[in-house]
Amino acid sequence: MAVIIEFSLIPLGEVSVSKYIAEAIKLLEEKGVKYQLTPMGTIIEVGSVEEGLKIVGEAHELMFKLGVKRVVTHIKIDDRRDKERKMEDKVKSVIEKVKK
Repeated sequence: MAVIIEFSLIPLGEVSVSKYIAEAIKLLEEKGVKYQLTPMGTIIEVGSVEEGLKIVGEAHELMFKLGVKRVVTHIKIDDRRDKERKMEDKVKSVIEKVKK
């Protein structure tokens, strides 16, 4: 089963955060994590909540390694266990209903 996690990293004290988010995306790519970048956060698809929290934690810690003094990280977890589905399935379901 896939767990879908949306998270946003907010390096406080910075006006432009794109350089920090780019480094977090590089981390996801190095780890081979399936992700979708959005204007307000990043969505990842992983095998378990534990795996996802570990990855988000690493991205959070990365901000400090990049010199940020304070970081706020928001996390939303979608853990559905009654059937297999992917990130794209959720979007496809809504689009199909819009077209009806």
